[in-house]
Amino acid sequence: MITGARAPVALHLARLLRKAGHAVILVDHLKHPLAAANQLNIPYVQIPAFGQDPEGAAEALHTLIDQRGIAHVLPTCEEVLHLGALWARQPPKATLLAPDIATLSRVHHKYHFIRLCEELGLLAPQTHLITTPQDLEGHARNASALVFKPVWSRFGSQALIRPPKRKLRQVRPTEQDPWIAQEHVKGTEVCVYAIARAGQVVALSAYRGLVRAGPGAAVCFAPENSAHLRPFVEKIVAATRWNGQVSFDLICTHDGQIYPLECNPRATSGLHFFNDAERFSKAVFGQEIQIEPDATDPQTLPLALWLYGMPMMVKRDQRAVFLDAVRRSTDVMRGHGDRVGYGAQLRAVLEFAQIAMRHRISLERASTWGIEWNGADQSSIS
Repeated sequence: MITGARAPVALHLARLLRKAGHAVILVDHLKHPLAAANQLNIPYVQIPAFGQDPEGAAEALHTLIDQRGIAHVLPTCEEVLHLGALWARQPPKATLLAPDIATLSRVHHKYHFIRLCEELGLLAPQTHLITTPQDLEGHARNASALVFKPVWSRFGSQALIRPPKRKLRQVRPTEQDPWIAQEHVKGTEVCVYAIARAGQVVALSAYRGLVRAGPGAAVCFAPENSAHLRPFVEKIVAATRWNGQVSFDLICTHDGQIYPLECNPRATSGLHFFNDAERFSKAVFGQEIQIEPDATDPQTLPLALWLYGMPMMVKRDQRAVFLDAVRRSTDVMRGHGDRVGYGAQLRAVLEFAQIAMRHRISLERASTWGIEWNGADQSSIS
């Protein structure tokens, strides 16, 4: 079972496992998630939303796992935390390829993740927890050297990078909804995706965003050399005895230092750089020691590339980057004998747009509605 069928990485994961001979089922609470539009006859089942109906989602998962004889559940998005909570209180009869909820919660929390890095002796940006207006005021005088963001946030959509003091007036930190003030580190942002088994890295890929949907998620991404990043990932994975997928946002400075920004305990776009289905499957399920990414070209979602990249055409320093991305990138909606057309992609976007309008939230926020985990106190699952 692959959850989070809304994500392009869920589609890619389903293709790889199907090609390797596994029976696969996709799950999400949306009507028209991207991965459900596959042409490989991989079944999709709609269940209640984890965040809004946790008991209904739990019952649906138990039923599906029992009826279909599911052996493994592979999360791809933030629902991994909801699943971790479910496995802690009422575990279904299947293996969840993810750590326990305590570990997931710790690394998902942007402040606690940095504390973990420091405990392990890793270099980390100075990071302060903000839970009151007074805490915030204490850092306002140094705002031009800091980045402010909620400990639970996505896509960098709420991040305030070296903001003027007036911008901080919109921030309302509380004990239940804390923020961090983090040292702004200059360098190149690199993302890392890994698969681990019993605390050992079995797959690792690094990439950087070429074209982004606003300040956050990349819609076109190019592979990077991961060798110098491996020791950092291995230390985190070994210390947490990690099982499953994990991703990191890092800053690489001009002098070769690596600074962690945050951890995503789930799949990210680095998964798209693995195409050898047999070896990938063996790595995931414990039959191969180590695999390397085998895709060398940039990967993209063409519809999103044109939507978010076209504004780059009016900026001389970005025009060449966009045109190069259009020319060289591989379409992640095609591959392994499968294709998700523009009609299905537009249908998925329209569903997010409807969620955004109904709940008066941004399109980016709508893309994670129903699966967000904002701490046990703010999530439907306790």
